[in-house]
Amino acid sequence: MASEAESEAATLVSNKGKGKARAINERTPLLASASSSSVRSTEESTPPLRRRFGLRLACIFLTTLLICLCALAIIVILAWSYSSRASDMSPEDILHKALVVQGPDRLDVLNVSFSNGIWVNVEGRIGLDAGSVVGVNPEAGDGVLDKIWKSLGRWGVRNLETVSVWTSTINITTRSDPPVFLATVDLPPLQLPLTVDPPADHTWLQHFSAPVHIKPTPKTSDLLHFAQESWKNGQVLVHTEMDTVDVRGGELASSSWKSRLHRELSDVKTAFSLKVPALPGFPHPGRNAPIPPIADLVTLRSFQLANKADQLTIQAFATIVDPAPPNFNITTPPLPFTVHLLPDSASPIPIASVQTEPFSLTHPNITLDIGGHVLPLPSDAFPVLSTFLSHYLAGRPNSISISTPLISDMTVEATFPAPNPKPQILRNVTIRDMKIKPGNTFLASGTVLAHVVLPKGMNVEIDVQRVLPDVLVFDGEVPDDVHIGTPPARPLPNPLPEGAFGHIRPDNWLNSRCVSIEPEEEAGSSYAVSAKIVDVPLEVLPGRQQEFSNFVSKIVFGQGAVAGILGTAAVGVDVRGIPTQGKGSSNGMELNGLPFRGSVKLGKGNLFHSVTSGATEKWKDIWHKFLPHLHAP
Repeated sequence: MASEAESEAATLVSNKGKGKARAINERTPLLASASSSSVRSTEESTPPLRRRFGLRLACIFLTTLLICLCALAIIVILAWSYSSRASDMSPEDILHKALVVQGPDRLDVLNVSFSNGIWVNVEGRIGLDAGSVVGVNPEAGDGVLDKIWKSLGRWGVRNLETVSVWTSTINITTRSDPPVFLATVDLPPLQLPLTVDPPADHTWLQHFSAPVHIKPTPKTSDLLHFAQESWKNGQVLVHTEMDTVDVRGGELASSSWKSRLHRELSDVKTAFSLKVPALPGFPHPGRNAPIPPIADLVTLRSFQLANKADQLTIQAFATIVDPAPPNFNITTPPLPFTVHLLPDSASPIPIASVQTEPFSLTHPNITLDIGGHVLPLPSDAFPVLSTFLSHYLAGRPNSISISTPLISDMTVEATFPAPNPKPQILRNVTIRDMKIKPGNTFLASGTVLAHVVLPKGMNVEIDVQRVLPDVLVFDGEVPDDVHIGTPPARPLPNPLPEGAFGHIRPDNWLNSRCVSIEPEEEAGSSYAVSAKIVDVPLEVLPGRQQEFSNFVSKIVFGQGAVAGILGTAAVGVDVRGIPTQGKGSSNGMELNGLPFRGSVKLGKGNLFHSVTSGATEKWKDIWHKFLPHLHAP
């Protein structure tokens, strides 16, 4: 019996602390029975504690869920409310009342072509007052609930922060009936910063820079008419149309929850009106006054022609009034133009191809650096060019037209100004070895000498091949107050100048020789020209026999006399570097109406040379015929 009791006690000790309880029976010791009862009591008390803990978790979860659902409901209601308000607001109201654009502050013309239009990079400042769109900007008289409601809305706008906008091509038309198409504009996707309750100034606007593609109508006359009407009215009035406008929350590349806020507008039409500002150098717009012609705004500062290789190159500097405000900047690429001459009864003749160097705006005037060359000319264009150069060298302006390949049907008429001061092309004019012999009329012979001095900037190679002078001869130097009219009167000036007694004009051109000489200071290319006259009639002017007699008396009975010469000349020139179209000969150019003045010293050896060495009877005949008041009975 004792050994069995010891065995059971050992077994009990070995099982102490193990997870699995031993089976209880009538032979189990009393101490073990008491321990088992304590464990059973603890197990019976655990389920109520767990139930209470789970209940608490469920309450917390349900409460949190309810709060989230309520918050979500409030957000949904807010979003629906504000979205509804935004939907009720027309695109025109949004553009006019909420969208604020300042500028452009800078324009950079990236590319210009007739087929593809104009690419311009625009810089400015932009912002969208979302508070006015959804109605959350604070107002006087808001109640407590309104303030809470609007503050939640402002919080939502601030968290949204930005919207991204995609637009289809914008068509711009006039607001006339029927509308006239003006241009299309393509914008890249834009990010519009949002704000609420913005300050009165524009400090809240953010900088933007975007490339914009503009393609104007090919009907330039429509654009010019629109510009003129806008200037007269003082307002720019246009309609814009877009097929679609897509607005999404967040930045352009964003994939956050903000991008789920989305609205697409279709067939968006708006009307814009913009007051034409007062522009420096322009008359005030809006007074039913026409817009000033471009020719009145451009001033040619310098003009140069020069031979380079086989071309006649052009270099010019001009200024144009800068109409932009001081804070407005623009840069342009080279701009090509074609200059045309305007004949009286024919289509314009292209004479030169030029282009401007890239330029930026400067106040008060923009400086244009222009370079180019003379174009090949058909043979029938040389008379027109001759007239142009004759007017220019005589100090008279010319009418021209200017076009650009960038705008196919746009032509601007302008005035090519005369040089100031008026150039003196023919200088140091005289007649060397002048001889006069009598007959039924007096005949003059000699060598006409002159310097041809081109205006400053005309550094070209020319060959004066022929001349045709038209000369008035005076008794003494030509008075300073006597001038040849512009254009000169034909065949004689009326009234005749004081002191003039004779007229010399060859019937045909005189062949001439031309030699380059050292240019004078502040002048262009210079040449010495000579031409011989042989037995050209010296016509005594009507009513001026007395003046002629006095002049001859000074030579015959005195120490000689000075004959003043005043007139105009036509010259036939060949200009190197002007290409000719086709195989026809151009025969050069004829420059007409070039004024000159000079003098000739005459003595007995010059006047009546063939008579003084001839018979006395012939001398007497001349004396009786031409100098009757000096003849002694």
